[in-house]
Amino acid sequence: QDEEKWDFVLVSDIHEVGSEKEIKRKKFLDELSKKGFTIKKIEDKKLFYGVRAPKQIFQKYQGLLRKPNNRLQNPNVHQDVPVTTRIQIVNFILQNTTTPDLEKLHDLMKKKVFEATFPLHEKEEVREFLKEKWARWRGIFCQQPIEKIRCYFGEKVALYFAWLGWYTYLLGIAAVVGTVVFVAGITVFSSSQVSKEICEASNTIMCPLCDQKCSFWLLSDTCTYAKVTHMIDNEGTVLFAMFMAIWATVFLELWKRQRATVVTNWDLYRWDEEEEELAMELINNLQHEPQQYQHSYFRSTVILLLVLLMIAVLIGIAHALVIYRVIAMALFTQSNFTFLREQANTMAVMTGAVLHYITIVVMTKVNRRVALYLCDLEKPRTFSQRENNFTVKIFTFQFFTNFSSLIYIAFFLGRINGHPGNYVRIAGKWRLEECHPSGCITDLFIQMAIIMLLKQTISNVMEYLVPWIAHKLRKKQQRPKKRRLILGEEEEAEDPCKRQWLSNYQLNEVNIFSLFDEFLEMVIQYSFTTIFVAAFPLAPLLAFCNNLFEIRLDAIKMMRLCRRMVPRKANDIGIWLHVLEAIGILAVIGNGLVIAITSDFIPMQVYKYTYSPCMTENNTGVDCSTGYINHSLSIFRVQDFEPYTNGEPGLAPTGLCCRYRDYRNADDYSYTVQFWHIFAARLAFLILFEHVALCVKLIAAWYVPDVPQFVKNQLLDRKHSNLHEELRWVMPQKV
Repeated sequence: QDEEKWDFVLVSDIHEVGSEKEIKRKKFLDELSKKGFTIKKIEDKKLFYGVRAPKQIFQKYQGLLRKPNNRLQNPNVHQDVPVTTRIQIVNFILQNTTTPDLEKLHDLMKKKVFEATFPLHEKEEVREFLKEKWARWRGIFCQQPIEKIRCYFGEKVALYFAWLGWYTYLLGIAAVVGTVVFVAGITVFSSSQVSKEICEASNTIMCPLCDQKCSFWLLSDTCTYAKVTHMIDNEGTVLFAMFMAIWATVFLELWKRQRATVVTNWDLYRWDEEEEELAMELINNLQHEPQQYQHSYFRSTVILLLVLLMIAVLIGIAHALVIYRVIAMALFTQSNFTFLREQANTMAVMTGAVLHYITIVVMTKVNRRVALYLCDLEKPRTFSQRENNFTVKIFTFQFFTNFSSLIYIAFFLGRINGHPGNYVRIAGKWRLEECHPSGCITDLFIQMAIIMLLKQTISNVMEYLVPWIAHKLRKKQQRPKKRRLILGEEEEAEDPCKRQWLSNYQLNEVNIFSLFDEFLEMVIQYSFTTIFVAAFPLAPLLAFCNNLFEIRLDAIKMMRLCRRMVPRKANDIGIWLHVLEAIGILAVIGNGLVIAITSDFIPMQVYKYTYSPCMTENNTGVDCSTGYINHSLSIFRVQDFEPYTNGEPGLAPTGLCCRYRDYRNADDYSYTVQFWHIFAARLAFLILFEHVALCVKLIAAWYVPDVPQFVKNQLLDRKHSNLHEELRWVMPQKV
């Protein structure tokens, strides 16, 4: 039965005898035969070649990478190589076997000599267990069998699921705290003094929000919006932002401990990827010379410039989205529908968010092509180096794709648009959009909510439906031919391999980026969950709910819908850890900026402790934020409007003045002392928040050791026993 186990299957179209493709295929298979591979051919609509490597290859591998003490004790004993390692070695040899025409499998697949190459899903105990217990929706709250995943898919996939499980587990804590903060906002802060003042401001006339067809309006019209704003923009959110900065650090430190425990149990703590790769190169070709490390400053400079150019393009797309919102706002305000006119700002933000999501989907594909092209220019030495370079580039591009628009809304919207009588305009025509009268944080909240909901619903549905439909279609196409063969050629249909190879071929293709895509999706989600969490406290809850499904979704895809991934050894999550640490620092900076710049938290505190009735009149009987709204609105004389501002004066006759959000003098519209006071307070808070948060992060990183003590002791004992064993073998020889 063991003789019928095949390591890999190569699939090819049936080419004409004597054709170029047929000759190339024969040359490649001859090279494999020279290396001692057993090859079996089965013909159907396609040609299937099963390949099995000779035992000597695995014996060489064990001999090269055996631990020193094992080598001394039993030099001739060879245990079976795990299936995952076996597939990995065979894949390496297949990918690096060169034909007399100096072509490798990769080149032959480009030229359509071979259509597919994959290891088989075997009907073994581990697979049946994973299909029944892990790749099921009903196991959504059950612990993952990481050890079994490792036995079937290898260490890299097992570490991904271990990391995802750990991340989801700790997200649960952040989700609970975020929900508590949000509920507290609904119950406690929605009835704040500031909201009351806005709801009661029926005499405060505000300046028109657009040039044409916009009337003067009453501040009390935005009562509901104000309540929503103060659900998010309150003292609780500041504490939650600080909590999330600490959570991000503690999560990574605890993951490092978890990872150390897991890889020590696998005996991979000191594993050397470079040594493994060199061993496989030598097994494949004894004459192999290692590729030397090289660095070209010229090439690095060219790549850096191209990366900066791509970032500039992505920022340009964010500018295009801003221009869209400005024009959409102008068009909505001129609409014949009353609802669109009244809700023009909200509609512009919401449609802008949907458009932003579409640009994310499109640019993700473009970013991948560009990142791959840049990696080819770099000419990395090894596959793992190529993977690391690709990871950094694609993450950088994806970060700007996802966050450029959010950065604009958070830190620039409503701050660079000028003031009544002197608005900043695009092409001298459309005036730049303003924040909502209740504050800028609401716009950021809407944008975050829409993007996270769309990303996590549409993307997940597509991620499952596309492979499922593709699998069903492939199965349907194969079935009729298969039945005819069974009826007409019984002797061939009896082959036990045929059905298994066909069913594996019908599954969806996997490639070297299949796992990478899952990681990237989760790391971008982690960025959303931490960087702007001050504006959207429900982000951890949405991420937590998404991840519960994501784990099972990935499991079902890998076990039931896709071909078997080529296992890879690993002892950590690689460069992703550095990316996550960078996001942790960006989260501190991002949340500090949101609270200092986007939120009204600082202006309110400055008012409370400097200008409020509590300070000026020593009146302790009133709420200290009484009068804040009146204090934060400037006065504008209607006669100073630009000539083409055609507001409908509706409410204007009383005093011919209107109010707008800013701190400016009524006579010459220059900034008031309060503006500079608040500006200084914002800056001071930002510096203080970031220094305190970073210090707390550093203390947390120091307080929680990366490696648990028992793991260190285990490694110490292992070193001691190895040296002891060496000594026993060395001493008798001297005697």
